[in-house]
Amino acid sequence: MAQIDEKFYLVRSDVLPESMKKTLEVKELLEREKVPSIHEAVKQVDLSRSAFYKYRDTVFPFQAMVKERMITLFFYLEDRAGTLSNLLRIVANAGCNVLTIHQTIPLQGKANVTLSINTSLMSIEIDQLLQQLKKLDFVIRVEILSSGA
Repeated sequence: MAQIDEKFYLVRSDVLPESMKKTLEVKELLEREKVPSIHEAVKQVDLSRSAFYKYRDTVFPFQAMVKERMITLFFYLEDRAGTLSNLLRIVANAGCNVLTIHQTIPLQGKANVTLSINTSLMSIEIDQLLQQLKKLDFVIRVEILSSGA
C-alpha cells in the first residue's frame, strides 16, 4: 500500500548518498539522450541498476522541480466504475489541467493509468495532491513518473 504521509524536502547535494547523486547523473544522461539505455547509463556512472530503480522516482534536481509546470503521474488502480472520473475530479479541484490520459485495458481487476498534467495553476502543493490521491480506496499505487515542460 502507498505511504499516505509522503513529504518532500530540499536537501544540499553534499549530504546526499552517492547512489542518489549517481541516480541523478543517470537520469540526466537519459534525458539528454547521451546513452541508448538505462543499462549503458548506470554502467557509465558506476551505479547498480537496482539502486537506480530504487531512487529514480524519489530524487529530482531542484531546478527541474521549481521550473517545470508539467508532471506525469502513474496510477495502479482497482478496476471499478467511476475510478477515472474520481481521479480527474481531484486533479481538477487542485487546479491542474489534464494534458493526456492513457489507460490500459484492465486485467485481473487492475488497470494502469498515466496522467500528464499542467500544474501552473495548481492551488495546493504536489505532495498534498499525492496524499489526496493515495487516500482513495481504489488507488493501489501512485508515482511521479516525470516532470518536464
